[in-house]
Amino acid sequence: MPTQATHAPVSTPAFICPVCQLGLILTDNTLRCAQGHSFDRAKQGYWNLLLVQRKRSKDPGDNPDMVRARTAFLDQGFYQPLADHMCKLASEYTAKTPKGSVLDLGCGEGFYTAQLAQALPNTHVYGLDISKHAIRAATKRSKPLNNLHWLVATGAQIPLAAHSQDLLIVMFSRLMPVHFAHILKQTGKLILVWPAANHLIELRQQIYQDIRPSTFDPVNELKTHFTLEKVEQLSFTFTLDNRETLDALIGMTPHSQRINDDSRERLLKAGPITFTFDVHIGTFMPRTE
Repeated sequence: MPTQATHAPVSTPAFICPVCQLGLILTDNTLRCAQGHSFDRAKQGYWNLLLVQRKRSKDPGDNPDMVRARTAFLDQGFYQPLADHMCKLASEYTAKTPKGSVLDLGCGEGFYTAQLAQALPNTHVYGLDISKHAIRAATKRSKPLNNLHWLVATGAQIPLAAHSQDLLIVMFSRLMPVHFAHILKQTGKLILVWPAANHLIELRQQIYQDIRPSTFDPVNELKTHFTLEKVEQLSFTFTLDNRETLDALIGMTPHSQRINDDSRERLLKAGPITFTFDVHIGTFMPRTE
């Protein structure tokens, strides 16, 4: 993992009021705008800037079981090659803006976000997710990182200043091209991670009778606002040899909602299983025209 850093960024976070879009000023543990809207920092250290009317359900995003499963699996290091690669890219892309800002949108329980903050000690790193359960888990990764900020919010209304981010990272999450373009600097970059054809193919073979090729085409979906700079493929295998870790892998994926009890139990009893990790990593630039 990246070397732990102790540097502090030289500026203050550029939070925006989700009610009126004015700047928020931090005083002690309260954010307040000129119109008097205020938001207190939660005792765990995060900011909840998700307005009730922005929720599509009473408790949006990952539930506690999914968060626990993801934490249990990721903390064992099976996906560490992806974390290392993302830190390398982020360091390269922010080398000329060491006092800048990086947003990890849909950060979940913060496994990748915290490592980005370690790798970029003089950069503000924001971890944003709509799940309060995920962000609460993420705050446990903060100490002693004083350049890392956790936000409960929606990607459809990012509570950060327009065109304030040097780098936007979106991993295994939905595309919102207009909002991505709104938050990125014109000179910024978007790093997008999405599954390739063989990602967890062994798990999918146990769940689905017919595995159809994905029709997801982010280059086409983003083309109005972004141009593709490059796309890489990261692939490797890992082996799970115990029931608990295998159950955590199943539980952290969307497939957990589709696998039946018999298939799940058969998979958990299968003994050591080697899985394929296979993703695309695309770098995009905002369109200038």
